[in-house]
Amino acid sequence: MKAVVLAGGYATRMWPITKDRPKMFLPVGDGTVIDVIFEDLESDARIDEVFVSTNERFSGAFESFIDESPYEKPTLSVEETVAEDEKFGVVGALAQLIDREGVDDDLVVIAGDNLLSFDVGEFVDFFEDAGTPCLVAYDVGSRERAKSYGLVQLDGDRVTDFQEKPDDPRSTLVSIACYAFPSDTLAEFDTYLADGNNPDEPGWFLQWLQARGTVNAFTFDGAWFDIGTPESYLDAVSWYLDGDTFVHGDATVEDADLGANVHVMADAAVTGAELERTVVFEGVTIADAELEATIVDEHAHVDGLELSEALVGAYSRVK
Repeated sequence: MKAVVLAGGYATRMWPITKDRPKMFLPVGDGTVIDVIFEDLESDARIDEVFVSTNERFSGAFESFIDESPYEKPTLSVEETVAEDEKFGVVGALAQLIDREGVDDDLVVIAGDNLLSFDVGEFVDFFEDAGTPCLVAYDVGSRERAKSYGLVQLDGDRVTDFQEKPDDPRSTLVSIACYAFPSDTLAEFDTYLADGNNPDEPGWFLQWLQARGTVNAFTFDGAWFDIGTPESYLDAVSWYLDGDTFVHGDATVEDADLGANVHVMADAAVTGAELERTVVFEGVTIADAELEATIVDEHAHVDGLELSEALVGAYSRVK
């Protein structure tokens, strides 16, 4: 069995934090977003190779990450794009990867910006039992939030209807960009695209498959975060920290009030400041400031300011 980790996005809604950094490398606790997925795939003996699908712009960063990581399964598979408007779309990129890498095994596909509270192996168990194309579904608990995703309706665990980003959701159960495809369905990617269908959102492809055969859904309780905005990233950090603070041993914190869900990384210095729900990257200096729901990128300086819901770029000075 093969796996693909989708990591080709440019995360423009999180610039400048993700302008030169894949959002999958954003830290959560003592790891990164993508570490959680890699660890699950590495430990599952059924998966013998993991393709990391990214773009030319971030290929060097992923190559270095893989080379320096303890993971043995990941290999890089690069799209020939360097900007958002050049992307093939998720379905188009998957079709190209299947052809480029000669994939002819069962295939698990996971968006690299997913932070999951279940082990991917549980989904693989479900997929092997079902023997059909499968997706993972999660109840987001809000019809307004459901408008942003592919909405699924189920009869047991069989998908009976699929709506991609509906204006008027009939439920709050959505597909979360985690899929599995039997090897004999991989040719359907080319068929789907040849018919002129939407190459971008994978939900349209699942809807197309569901209209032609059986698609099953694995559902789970717990937490799921789609890391695509500053708010969703801070939500993920807050879930991981569960109200605590995480201060790296090489950081300096003096005369400071660190509230709930604050992460301060190595070589940062926080002096005379108040922080709440904030991520402070390596080498940052914060003095006499109040920060809430803010992300401060590496080696930035923040002095004497009150910031809320702010993004401070790397190496910048704000005072």
